[in-house]
Formats: sequence, structure tokens, C-alpha cells
Amino acid sequence: MPVVIAIAVLTFIIWNLVGGENAFTHALLTSITVLVIACPCALGLATPTAIMVGVGKGAQNNILIKDAESLELAHKVNAIILDKTGTITEGKPTVTDITWTMADDSMMKYKDILYTIEFQSEHPLAQAIVDKLKAEGASKIDLTHFDSLTGRGVKASVGTEDFFLGNVSLLTEMNVNVSTEIKNIASTWQKEAKTVIYFSNKTDVIGILAIADKIKSTSAAAIEALQKKQIDVYMLTGDNEQTAKAVASQVGLAHYKSEMLPSNKADFIKQLQAQGKVVAMVGDGINDSQALAQADISIAMGKGSDIAMDVAKMTLITSDLMSIPKALNLSTKTIRTIKENLFWAFIYNLIGIPIAAGILYPVNGFLLDPMIAGAAMALSSVSVVSNSLLLKRAKI
Repeated sequence: MPVVIAIAVLTFIIWNLVGGENAFTHALLTSITVLVIACPCALGLATPTAIMVGVGKGAQNNILIKDAESLELAHKVNAIILDKTGTITEGKPTVTDITWTMADDSMMKYKDILYTIEFQSEHPLAQAIVDKLKAEGASKIDLTHFDSLTGRGVKASVGTEDFFLGNVSLLTEMNVNVSTEIKNIASTWQKEAKTVIYFSNKTDVIGILAIADKIKSTSAAAIEALQKKQIDVYMLTGDNEQTAKAVASQVGLAHYKSEMLPSNKADFIKQLQAQGKVVAMVGDGINDSQALAQADISIAMGKGSDIAMDVAKMTLITSDLMSIPKALNLSTKTIRTIKENLFWAFIYNLIGIPIAAGILYPVNGFLLDPMIAGAAMALSSVSVVSNSLLLKRAKI
């Protein structure tokens, strides 16, 4: 604006100096025409119109964009972190196997305890166990203590007896004995990409459960599409090494990390960012919220927890990973549209302002009428808006 005002003043002065008989009239008309034709509407509309259309285009493709900044930044992403449960997998886990180590006459007692513990748990896998045990006739009892151990499992008490439910790391931490037979069974299940849950008292394993969560039909294709864009894709999961390796192998992932606590996921993202990476985190659970907050671009699954969607800047309504390449493509096309808008707005001013100032007058006696300049100014705004609307037809 200061430049345009300076040009208008300079135009007025020059015309007064060299304009001859009608110097003042020409000076007044040309300086006004410069101000009219250089109206910054086109420049002001260049970015917001493209962003608005881009957000709408995302919604049409089941991508809800909460923050326009994320849409502008997404095309720069070169590292993507994926959670496993509910992100790569369908998030509909089912119990496939249960092995008890206790006698049959005490089994129902422990089923009731396990059922009650999982009924109070907020872990995504808990509902699968609840449904399984409920079908087997388990019922709720009174717990005297319940403590959720983030990333490891649950500690609960019935009367004076303590019970642990979670991964093998929790049992190791609590010095619970895990027999060779139990380890062998768990290893077999893990090679089948099943998640193993251990249930124990203070000394021994009472039972182990295998939970399977079907991999989404589009996960492998989405990961392949992201890798073709030269994006490093990582899977971070709280599961053990064998299960993580099996899932990673099925979806074509070379990079994965197992037994990751929520804080570990956030720390890993920090490490990538320290290397200059622009990191996107995709998750669906409470355990992912810390990592989602740390990432440059946070993407939540629409079927995930409320806290994940609240923290994330983008939400995939259908929880389909194929929406991630679409979101990145949409960002690329939106930025391209913004640059096109700015280019044409600047070119318009670069050509229009000299003509409005009367640069053609010495050549052919042409002076631009202020009314025509006003129409041209409006037309420039229309052209920018029209170019932004073309984004609606783009394929992502």
C-alpha cells in the first residue's frame, strides 16, 4: 500500500510537471486511476478463498479440517507416525483365545474378577474381553482398589488379594512368575499378529488372552501411496515386538517401534522434528493425545476417542487411511491455488498500474478511464475467486 500511494503521488507530480496544457486534469485522473486499479482486493482474497474452498473440498472427502494452518502445512510432511489399534487396524478387537492356568472349579471366580476389572478399564481392548466373558456368564463383583497403569495395564484388588492385567512388562515389573509354557503359548499367538494380555495375581499367571484386530483393507494401499511420495512412515504401538513385526510385515512397513508408552511416542516425534522432519501423527486413542499434540500435523480417526479428535487438527470421518494421501494432495493443490492467485494479482498490478499512470500516453495518447479501472479492479477479484473455485473440481 505505501508503494501504491507513492506511485500515485509520483504520477500526480510528474503529470503536473510535464503534462502541458491539461497537466492538472491528467495528473488528477491518472493518480486516482492508479489508486483505483491497485485496490488490494485480489491480494486480500488470494489466500482465504483458496483455504475456504480447500476446507470444503476436504469435508466432501470425509476430511474435517479444524485449523487452516494444518492445511497449509500438510504438503510439507515428510514423516508420518501411525498408531496400530484403530488406525492401521479396524479398532474392533475380538478375543480369539483364552488359556487358564487355574483349576476348573475356581475358573468362574477369576472370570468374574477379570470381567469386573475390564468393565472399569478405558483401554480400547477392554470391551472385547468384556463381551467375551459376558457371553460366558461372568458377572460383576466389588473391587476394593482399581488403578490404571498407563501403557502397561491395570492393578486391582478384591479384598486383600491383588491382581494385575496387562502386558508382560507389567508382570516383570511386579515380579510375577511367567512359566515357560505360558511364554511359548504367548509367542505363538504373537507370531499370528495377536495382542496377548496377561492376567495374574501377585505370584503367578492366572490366564492369558489373545486378541485379534483385523487390519483395514485399505491400510496397505494407503501406506504404499505415502511411501511413493517419499514420506517415511512409522508404526508406533504399545504391543510387543513380535506382534508389531507381524502387523508391520502385513502392511509393508519397514519402520516400526513396539512397547511404546504415550510419552515414548511424543519423544520419538521430537527426535524426528530435531532432524528437521515435518511430522504428522495419526491416532485414535487416549494414549495418542500426547503425541498428537506434539506433532506438526495431528490427524485423528473419526471413530476414535473424543480427546484424540479434540487435540487433532484434522479428523478422518471414515477412519480410512486412504484419506491421508488425499489430505496431503489437497494441501498441495490448495497451496498451488494460493500461489496462482497471488501471481495473477501481482501481475495484474504490475501491468495495470503503469497503464493507469499513463505510460502509454506518449506512445498512442491512451489514458485509462477511472471507471474502466474500477471495473478491471473488480474483474481481478472475480478472477481470483473463480480460480479458487476451480479447486472444487480438482481430483485428490
